Amino acid sequence: MASARNEFVDYVVGLRAGWAAVSVRKMFGGYGLYRDGLMFALIVSDELFFKTDADTVAQFEQEGCHPFVYTSQTRTVQMSYWSAPATSLDAPAVMGEWCLSAFGAALRAQAAKAGKIGKGKRK
Repeated sequence: MASARNEFVDYVVGLRAGWAAVSVRKMFGGYGLYRDGLMFALIVSDELFFKTDADTVAQFEQEGCHPFVYTSQTRTVQMSYWSAPATSLDAPAVMGEWCLSAFGAALRAQAAKAGKIGKGKRK
């Protein structure tokens, strides 16, 4: 079966196959990786970035990773996605650990967003 994605995306999806069902969607010149409809990773220019938050970003810093940054016409934006540790690309078990961490960060972000929406509706 031919893939509409590139080889790196297929490789990453294959590595995490034992972790959970993941879907891939094209977006902004890259690809979003989703579990249960929630984006937990991003691939841009054949580089994998995982969702982070205050609970997980130190792990990525310790591994020598860097944040995903893009430049718009008016500013430079650092997103809450950090490059994948090199070890995560070597073994499915290690990939699964980092995916789980990223999915946890995505779940916490979703819960925080839902809490803000809920608070805004109360009167």
